[in-house]
Amino acid sequence: MISIKPKNEHSIQYSSRTVERAERAMRCSPFKLQLFASMLQSSVSLNAIAGESGVKQNYTNRPLSELAAESPLLWLIEVGILRREVDGQGITDSFRLTPLGRQLLEKWQSQGGSLPAPSLLDRLYNSLSRWLRWNF
Repeated sequence: MISIKPKNEHSIQYSSRTVERAERAMRCSPFKLQLFASMLQSSVSLNAIAGESGVKQNYTNRPLSELAAESPLLWLIEVGILRREVDGQGITDSFRLTPLGRQLLEKWQSQGGSLPAPSLLDRLYNSLSRWLRWNF
């Protein structure tokens, strides 16, 4: 188990398998570390990530359609890195980091400030995990 100490000093335990899957999902996503850093400070809307806006804000390398941006965001929710923001009327189109997401962000910021490139095996395993989740 891996222990995390958030700012409020409560320990959260994650299995190494959970952390490995989350790391792989982040590395395989089309997003840059800057997006996750912004999500640490405040919620980020889908409109800010999709299209030219995402490139201008250094969230993505290339413009993504809303669907191409939302699908990996939903996968990052599934693996525990992100959560959807909620307001008084329900779920919004904005996203924030979870404690697990914060841990990974801090790790990669301290190791050079960018996400490591995923290996071919990482991409294959991540795709297989996503496919199995939807089909079984």
